[in-house]
Amino acid sequence: MIITSKSNAQFKRIKKLLTSAKARAEEGVFVVEGERIVREAPAGLIETVWISESYRGSLPDGGFGHEIFSDELFKALSDTVNPQGIMAVIKQPAYNLKDIISGAGDKALYVILDDIRDPGNLGTIVRTAEAAGAKAVIMSPGCADIFNPKVIRSTMGSIYRVPFVSADLKEAIALLKGAGVVIYGTSLEAERYHNEIDYGNKNAFVIGNEARGISPEVLSLVSEKIKIPMAGQVESLNAAISAAIVMYGAS
Repeated sequence: MIITSKSNAQFKRIKKLLTSAKARAEEGVFVVEGERIVREAPAGLIETVWISESYRGSLPDGGFGHEIFSDELFKALSDTVNPQGIMAVIKQPAYNLKDIISGAGDKALYVILDDIRDPGNLGTIVRTAEAAGAKAVIMSPGCADIFNPKVIRSTMGSIYRVPFVSADLKEAIALLKGAGVVIYGTSLEAERYHNEIDYGNKNAFVIGNEARGISPEVLSLVSEKIKIPMAGQVESLNAAISAAIVMYGAS
């Protein structure tokens, strides 16, 4: 059966999951759209696959049930110019802060995010964290919702592979230090540049809010402040770019 009405309960549910963080949290699911990110989803996390009536691709392996929206309804749900005709409802993975830290091993890299609000920045940092070999992304409660569709799209599938947790940063930093992790905070007040540091095997980098940087409370907890060399009249870089530079500098 092809769903053609916007008054259909399933259409309304998907629309709400796409637009409401509260709805996603209450149901413990999120929505992904596009061939690649649907196919990369772990089979155990896929709840339902949705396709447009004109979709001619093959469904992901795993014997999942699927539902069909008319092309008009599918386009109404999609926030891309040229919808690929496939999306899925995915169960939210859950990670534990203590497990993430205790399972670090002898070499570990973490990125700590202090109120990163831009969904594109958050998703790009998660993607970069995977590329740089980070063990996990630790977020303050004030960060953007990691299950926001814009965040999910920016991760390019890394959302499935990089452990992440929202936590009180004071607690997280204390646990990291207890595990032998050195905490670096990016700050214009720093005396040393990031590329002057002789990094050890366990490091974490705090990246601050796009407008305000790292909060004074969190900055007071870092092991050392570092800064990125910049020429011209530039005072700061985009949060995701800063995260990439410092992570790769220590990886």
